[in-house]
Amino acid sequence: MAEITASMVKDLRERTDAPMMDCKKALSEAGGDMQKAEEILRVRFGNKAAKSAGRVAAEGVVAIRIADDGKSAAMVEVNCETDFVAKNDDFLALTRALAEMVLNQNPADVAALSALPYGGKTVEEARTELVGKIGENMTIRRFVRLTATGKFASYIHGNKIGVLVDVSGDEGIAKDIAMHIAASKPKSLDASGVPQALIDTERRVAIEKAKEAGKPEAMLEKIAEGTVQKFLKEVTLLSQPFVKDDKQTVEQVLKSKGAQCHGFTMYIVGEGIEKKVTDFAAEVAAAAKV
Repeated sequence: MAEITASMVKDLRERTDAPMMDCKKALSEAGGDMQKAEEILRVRFGNKAAKSAGRVAAEGVVAIRIADDGKSAAMVEVNCETDFVAKNDDFLALTRALAEMVLNQNPADVAALSALPYGGKTVEEARTELVGKIGENMTIRRFVRLTATGKFASYIHGNKIGVLVDVSGDEGIAKDIAMHIAASKPKSLDASGVPQALIDTERRVAIEKAKEAGKPEAMLEKIAEGTVQKFLKEVTLLSQPFVKDDKQTVEQVLKSKGAQCHGFTMYIVGEGIEKKVTDFAAEVAAAAKV
């Protein structure tokens, strides 16, 4: 049987908010498998245990650039260590310049972007120089360059959430759709874009919860299907209640305006990155023992 360490229990508790002893028990039942233990806790405690494992912790900013004709667009995320640096004018200027380069020069990857000229030097040289000037590490994490079926609209929330949305028809609604995406964070445009692994997880959790509730075996699949359909409505853009009018879905709002959404891309700064958390009290106590 896999050894269940204190750090594993702590990690699972941070993911789920479940009591410490329940986390330990779930890990034991799951043989140390973190994802399986999280599912066990979701069965026991419901959505309280559904906190994202990839918590947004890293700092940085998102920048967007849309071509004048609205047919192409670029979005880039650049990370740094503190929010203070994320507000630095030089850091912001570099990030905006990178979005412009991605749009106009279409580099293949981060390495290619880093090799492009910028201010008499390469982007990588400029980044290294800025690191030395500010005294804090910063990295170009990711970027995307897209071509629209309709035209692009964008929304950036506090430089931390960036959204590009491709809409045809009534372009006046596009900005509102982008704001909706930033607020509601759908996983895909419609059900066809939701990863099968997420659907399978929802189905397994629903079946286990139904079993624990004593539901008949013959009803389990029907209950699971209902849960999956509810989940899909919650995480797909077109099925979500529109933030400005929750009596209509996004799809209904678009239809009423004679518009169509072809897709979207959203960046959340630091998504999936865990920032190292320093326990100052523990460090002081350890230092006192030296």
